[in-house]
Amino acid sequence: MPYKTTIHQISTILIAAIWIANGLFCKVLNFVPRHELIVARLLGPEHALFFTKTIGIGEILMAVWILSGLKHRLNAIMQMIIIALMNCIEFVLAPDLLLWGRVNAVFALMFTLFIYYNEFKINPKPK
Repeated sequence: MPYKTTIHQISTILIAAIWIANGLFCKVLNFVPRHELIVARLLGPEHALFFTKTIGIGEILMAVWILSGLKHRLNAIMQMIIIALMNCIEFVLAPDLLLWGRVNAVFALMFTLFIYYNEFKINPKPK
């Protein structure tokens, strides 16, 4: 059981790090301007900067929630829903702006499955 605990903890930290990297570096600090272009395509250029930074802050808060361990099953479900919705919208409305185009959906699915596996299969203490 300690092995599963360690794997779960490392995986949880990795998942949170991905949310932080995407929120802080890609959106809030705008190291990847493509994210603002995607938001501009979806919500209009006049509000793109505000909404991109707001989404980035939301992603950072998601990482904080992940690391807090509070309502972790609900958290995992929310992550999976957000990733699925976000990627479906981008797949249809902005595939040309995605890093790997429509193949991005494959990576989103892999990340979603990783979140699912970490929380519902290897989590040693479901609550």
